[in-house]
Amino acid sequence: MDMYEKREKLRQYLAGFESVAVSFSGGVDSTFLLKTAHEILGGRVIAITASSCSFPKRELKEAAGFCEKEGIRHFVCESEELDIEGFSQNPTNRCYLCKKELFKKIWAIAREQGISQVAEGSNTDDDGDYRPGLTAVAEEGVISPLRHAELTKDEIRALSKDIGLPTWDKPSFACLSSRFPYGESITAERLTMIDKAEQLLLDAGFWQVRVRYHGNLARIETDQNGFRLLEDLNLRERLHREFKQIGFTYVAIDLLGYRTGSMNETL
Repeated sequence: MDMYEKREKLRQYLAGFESVAVSFSGGVDSTFLLKTAHEILGGRVIAITASSCSFPKRELKEAAGFCEKEGIRHFVCESEELDIEGFSQNPTNRCYLCKKELFKKIWAIAREQGISQVAEGSNTDDDGDYRPGLTAVAEEGVISPLRHAELTKDEIRALSKDIGLPTWDKPSFACLSSRFPYGESITAERLTMIDKAEQLLLDAGFWQVRVRYHGNLARIETDQNGFRLLEDLNLRERLHREFKQIGFTYVAIDLLGYRTGSMNETL
């Protein structure tokens, strides 16, 4: 199937539901899913966004802005991962613990609003990595329409561009808790450090970037654009100074650059 046939498969699948609540992060995938679901089901679609210290305020603001522009009812779910037993110890099933709790809360809002189904935005590329959160998706009866339609990330970007979605070229994002090696404790203070460091890089013109936490060392993963920016000695010196102000002693550049799931390489 080409991507347009997959899009039609997605539309037909969504049309089979009476109403849908989309777990909406404001990223590439969930934005495309929400837009498509709203086109098919209209007012029988709502968006639910989780708010926590591992989800930057800029992302929450963008999600709310999109829903307002599109006329989609939007709910914010308070979901503080650090309150989940065992989460802050950062076990290998951390994502499962988080998603399990999150989808229970999303289902509660959906039922309050008379919505019959909950959907999330993973795509077929997510099947190739270690994704314990997908186990929670299955256990909680949440549907994954983009995976059902066999859409890849690149196809979702291309289709998003076709219909004028502003997220078509948005950098990939994952919750800030994914910046820590398994077994390294996650705290609100450390999450804030990561958030500030990544915002600093975004403000400096970086596009796709991750700051991985290794105690007093920050490991930067970036794309080719980021590597070009780092050729500037003045920028490197400024970033080092500002990273120290955030709380890091050392700042390192990962030679392999940005890649999803790099913390899973130790598994």
